[in-house]
Amino acid sequence: MDGKIDTIKGRLKEAVGVLTDNDHLKREGQRDQVVGEVKEEAERAADEVQDKAAWVAEQVQEEVGRAVEKVKNA
Repeated sequence: MDGKIDTIKGRLKEAVGVLTDNDHLKREGQRDQVVGEVKEEAERAADEVQDKAAWVAEQVQEEVGRAVEKVKNA
């Protein structure tokens, strides 16, 4: 969510910079947008890693459960 906020904030700054003919504010807004987009991508990647890790943990847990049952039944 932080990334989305930075992106929106950057768009607003850039727009104000364009309207007021303030190149510094316009560039700052563009930078904020890039930072926001990078943060958004990092957030998506982190979510994907968490999902994959949860899936792997579930698979391992199931495999261990099957192995335990085999040992109990042996």
